Amino acid sequence: MKRFGAGAGASRLVSGSLAPFHELEETLAAFKKTEAALSFSTGYAAAIGTICALLGKSDIIIIDKLVHACIVDAARLSGATLRVFDHNDLEDLEKILLWTSKISLPRYAPRERFVHTRVLIVTESIFSMDGDAAPLREIVALKNKYGAWLMVDEAHATGIIGKNGRGLADALGVAGEIDIQMGTLGKALGSSGGYICGSRVLIDFLVNSARSFIFSTAPVPAAAAAATAAIRLVQSPEGRALNKHLWKQVKTFHSALRIPHSAMASAIIPLIIGNEAKAVGASSKLRAQNIFIPAIRYPTVARGRARLRVTITAAHKPEDISHVAFALNNNSDHWPRPLDP
Repeated sequence: MKRFGAGAGASRLVSGSLAPFHELEETLAAFKKTEAALSFSTGYAAAIGTICALLGKSDIIIIDKLVHACIVDAARLSGATLRVFDHNDLEDLEKILLWTSKISLPRYAPRERFVHTRVLIVTESIFSMDGDAAPLREIVALKNKYGAWLMVDEAHATGIIGKNGRGLADALGVAGEIDIQMGTLGKALGSSGGYICGSRVLIDFLVNSARSFIFSTAPVPAAAAAATAAIRLVQSPEGRALNKHLWKQVKTFHSALRIPHSAMASAIIPLIIGNEAKAVGASSKLRAQNIFIPAIRYPTVARGRARLRVTITAAHKPEDISHVAFALNNNSDHWPRPLDP
């Protein structure tokens, strides 16, 4: 704050490209093992700017049914033909990819007669509302088979999954085959903003084409510096100890609520209630017991799929987990018991 002030003062391409942003992007690229990285003011801006820069009306975007709203909005704004595959359904995804291989949507360009249609698959690695994992190895195999691009949002995996918290793609050994790695700096990293990691060609293109980057005032410099510090912390002995503690707490919570450990994909545990009013009521009752579990309802999730979204963090103590589990087990009249194996 003393060195760079409370704000950047302008967009990055005018006069707002300050040292903390460059340091963050170098740290992100090294962390994710990519050639380059680009930071955005929010994850929403990262998705909108990237997808709309890469795709146009003669292209095709294929998204998982449960991807974040920012990806849905970006897909619609891009003008590309939008197709949605059932959540984590590889057969449905391949049916759509097979369809794309049989159609032709040539795009006229000034110096070229036609440019081939581009196909982009977008999924999350850990889904924000359900906490489950995408079958990334199989999706990578399909994108290679059909010549598509793949964009993966690692917002809820970065910092907690994989070696040194690099994410699910790294943990599964497929990070190098993902064309566009997206994430946020406001989850496990505790700061704010979004990022894209990938090839140098991709990042240079986005710098000059992503409108949410070009025409936005740069983020708060202190937030960028905090994100850089967080990435370094995640990879340190202290960070690894926090990560180990987190997963221990997740396992303890699963045991207390009799959730099978085989379902332990992330630190996000949804308790499906269904009815929106009941979900809000259950959340309010827990809040009266000094427990904050947000009620997630339409439009964040589908109608009739309201839920309590439990998120375990490394800051939680064993007594916190016991307190929450006791309260949930003794107030089960507010929700059905999908918690039993």
